[in-house]
Formats: sequence, structure tokens, C-alpha cells
Amino acid sequence: MAVTDRRYRIALMKNRDAKEPVRVAVVGLGFMGVTHLRAYLDSGGANIVAVCDAVRLPVNGILQGVAGNVKKSDDIHLGPKVKVYRKLEEVLADPDVELVDLCTPTPLHPEQAIASLKSGKNVLCEKPLARTSAAAREIVQTEKNAPGFLMPAMCMRFWPGWSWLKLVVEEKRYGAVVAGRFRRMSEMPAWSKQGTYTGGNDLGGGLFDLHIHDTDFVQFLFGRPRAVFSSGVSKPSGSVDHVVTQYLYPGGPAVYAEGSWLLTKGFSMSYTLHSERATLDFDLARGADAMQVTEPGKEAQTIKYDGPDGYGEEVRYVVDCARQGKRPAIVTAQDGVSALEICEAEEKSIQAGQVVAL
Repeated sequence: MAVTDRRYRIALMKNRDAKEPVRVAVVGLGFMGVTHLRAYLDSGGANIVAVCDAVRLPVNGILQGVAGNVKKSDDIHLGPKVKVYRKLEEVLADPDVELVDLCTPTPLHPEQAIASLKSGKNVLCEKPLARTSAAAREIVQTEKNAPGFLMPAMCMRFWPGWSWLKLVVEEKRYGAVVAGRFRRMSEMPAWSKQGTYTGGNDLGGGLFDLHIHDTDFVQFLFGRPRAVFSSGVSKPSGSVDHVVTQYLYPGGPAVYAEGSWLLTKGFSMSYTLHSERATLDFDLARGADAMQVTEPGKEAQTIKYDGPDGYGEEVRYVVDCARQGKRPAIVTAQDGVSALEICEAEEKSIQAGQVVAL
């Protein structure tokens, strides 16, 4: 059912029972779709009413696991009542669906996100919102007049050991941050090896699919940089699969990030922030001791976190927004556009070999 009166739709969502689960459809059942499905099942606030994929579908309510760039996931038991669709149009015509979660390949995002918004649904869309910032701006323009909201799935803003940095930076808990380094390294994801992401420059390579996490997180912590200077390694198609970027902030801090799909095997992510009174260091390889804070004259302190990972926290947040009829604030559709604009500047800097202003 298409809803044209945004104010009516928002009022309807605000008046709903806050304890009533949000009815979700996940579109695209590859590695990320399976990851999101698991997060919804664990959230306690969502009811998966439908799934959609042109090829991979559950059999007798069971969806087989799939490999990504971390590890192969287990099978998911969705139950016999979940609706199974092959086309997005079928999902959007279903009045039971309130929130559409798009986990499809990047080139499909603009058309699918715009159609979902126009149908009156709330939307969670995997990053990047589009291959270009121009296409992403069309999504944002649609959202302005839509009854529902769109949130880009920038999961690092919710990740344990990362999300708390926003308060650390804003409150200057350890003094001002003077320097920062972010690093995200991965072997090429299984879906890329199978051809999904190796078909050409329009998909953006590791720069737009992986490194964008850190680009977005840098702007989350410090605001939009004044300029960038990047170097990188490109495939013959032109897609950048290894990038090192310095984000230029007049007066500081000195911040850079490295992202790569060139790792022979595995996945790692880390950061180091140097503040006036402490060094904050995260390394996924340390497992439960990943997050550490070291202050002058003291032993390193390990910060422990309980609860879901970044995907789980992200899903819980978007579900809560849908239940309360409020637009997301931790990450907005405009944030998704800005992250793309910065990545485009990084790509241009690699090609030109010079600083690119934003």
C-alpha cells in the first residue's frame, strides 16, 4: 500500500505499540543478508515476515549459510511462516512489511531504495548507498518527501570498541585527539571471487566497498575533512583495491587510514588514537582484549564489552527508530552521501597524484 501523506505515516508509527515487533523483509540473501537476518532474530524487537532473492531462497524455512570475507555463516532457521519472494516489487506490495533491509549489490541500491521509500517503507540500505554520490543524492532527495526513513548501514558507528570513541572525542575525555590511524585489511571477499564484484569499475573495488567504513568513521569522529591525499593500487579495470589516505584537517588532528582487498588470507581491523593524555588502541586480533587504553605511568587497561556486535547494535537501533517513528540520528542518509563524496575525492587523488579539496 503506497502512502503519500508523510505526516499521517509518521503519526501512525508514533502511535503504534512500542512493544510490537517491527515487521521486516530482508532483500538479498548473500553473506550480508544472512548477517542481518541473524541480527534481527537476536534483536527481540523485530519479526522477519519476508525474504527476497532472485536465486538464494530458504527451503522449508531454512536458509543455508554463505561465505563472506570473515567466515562462513551457519544455516538460519526462519520458520515455515516467512514469506518468500523473488522480486522486490512483491515485497513492496506486501502491507505486512514495515522495514525493508537492502543487502543487494551496490548498483541496485538507488533504484531499490527509491522504490522502497516511495512505497511507504522504512529502509536500511547496505553501504555504499550507490557507486556515485550523484546517485546517492537522488536517494536522499526522495527520502525528504517520503513517509519513511532511509538509514545507510554504516555498522562501524555501532561497533563495540569503536562507537564509544564519539563521546571520547567530543568530551575530550583524555584531552584532544592529536593523531589517529585506522586500518582495515581483507582478502577479496568470496562473492568477489565468484564475480559479483570483479566485473568492472562501476562497483568501486575495495575503496568503495571496504575502506568506506573507515572514511565514514573518520568523518563521524572529526567531521568532514577539508581535503584528502591518497595513494593506491588499482586493478586493470580501474577499481582501487588498496588505498592509503591522509585526511586533512587544518589545525589537526593528523589522521590517516589504510584499506585493502590485497590480503592473501583473512581479515583484520584496528585503530590507534593518540590523545593528549592517553593512547587508545583497538586490534581485532587480540580477541576479547581488543580495546586497550594506556595512560602515562599506568599499565594498559583493557575495555570489555558485552552484548551484540556492530551489526546487532545497528539493527537494534534501526528497529527502535521504526518502532518510535523517528528518523535515525546516529547515521543519516546524508552521511552516506558524504562518505561517498570523500571516497570519490580519494579516488581522484590516487589518479591525479595530488591533494583533492572537498
